[in-house]
Amino acid sequence: MKWLSEKDIAEFLQDKDYDVRKSNNARWIDQKCTADVITLVSDCVIEYTAGDLEKTFWRGDIQLNEYTMENVKNIFKKPGTDEPMAENEYDKFFSQPLELLAYAGVLEREKIKNKNFYKIKNIDILQFLALREKNSLLFLNKYIEKVMKDSDIFDVFEEFFKVQNDKTYNALKETFKNFTIKNTPIQGETECFRIFIKVINPLAYHRNIQGTERGKLSPDKISLDMLMYNRVNFRDLYMNKPKGVTRTQYAKQMGISLNSSYTTYLSTKAKKLLRLFNDNHRDSRPEVYDERHINDLATHMHHIFPEAEYPEICMYVENLIALTPTQHLNYAHQNGNTQIINETYQHICLIAKSGNIKENLENDTIETIYDFNNFIFVLYTGLEREIFKEIELMDFESVVREINLCYA
Repeated sequence: MKWLSEKDIAEFLQDKDYDVRKSNNARWIDQKCTADVITLVSDCVIEYTAGDLEKTFWRGDIQLNEYTMENVKNIFKKPGTDEPMAENEYDKFFSQPLELLAYAGVLEREKIKNKNFYKIKNIDILQFLALREKNSLLFLNKYIEKVMKDSDIFDVFEEFFKVQNDKTYNALKETFKNFTIKNTPIQGETECFRIFIKVINPLAYHRNIQGTERGKLSPDKISLDMLMYNRVNFRDLYMNKPKGVTRTQYAKQMGISLNSSYTTYLSTKAKKLLRLFNDNHRDSRPEVYDERHINDLATHMHHIFPEAEYPEICMYVENLIALTPTQHLNYAHQNGNTQIINETYQHICLIAKSGNIKENLENDTIETIYDFNNFIFVLYTGLEREIFKEIELMDFESVVREINLCYA
């Protein structure tokens, strides 16, 4: 699998003509085209085709595939994808992202007897989207902006980005409605505004500004959870936990329910991401330096704080570390028992991870995969010390000091 950068995505989009005035295609984006759904559908396409670029499929093939049925039912808490009562909902859930991927040029589409058939056109981009939701968010931002620029309508968006008030918001919303009705088969105002949400909010999120909420200018900046079909922002929820209240007690008080299938799915994706990054940018070296294993490859992605005990942080790459098999099974765990954590080695892993995260965040030459605030959340959750919430952004010296104090 090829590691793609933001520059690679921009280059992929650059030579495409997405002008809606020419295509008259209203389904270049739609209501179900959220980052988490695009990631899941891309993942399901890869699983179904097994990477075969010549394998043709239609929406039903993806929907009724065993891998899809298991993940959609468990992750999104929906009825089985083979249940007739849910057919209309699943039609949109799968067909809308597939149409977006086809319009973008990631998939090829051919209509045969009123049914759309697809095959993979760009496996690298599809794998990029399937890897994690952050990738789909990045792609959506660049894709939406390119479509609007090609359609010669982006200037009104830029006005809204510069000056955010009811006047510029209403002007943008009205312009988008008129443009859609004039250039696509969509003629209803309500449907235009539903699509408008999926257009403006990803752009607003990436610019850290206001977007739309309940048909009006959002009172606050667009947050990540507002862009997702099925996501609770556990970091923000748990970071507000009062002192002296356990994670379990707080979850019960707040009605927080962890979907174990979803966290496991995201955990698996995080492991894939770290493995790919470590293979591509660190020559598969272990993240904990050890002369005894200087020539060994890091093939194990280890949870520093165990997945079973800390499910709310199992999907963070900041809680994963690339180790050799010996480091993982002999040092991180005792006698190969993965149910037991060696706290001394856990301490070593956290210090090593802190250095690797700092290096990644300060290096402009490689893709950033870490987030300092995510690392703070991992430490706060795993070590259960309030002091981590008080550490300033990028203050790794304080991070290391507090980690050491926890294990003193």
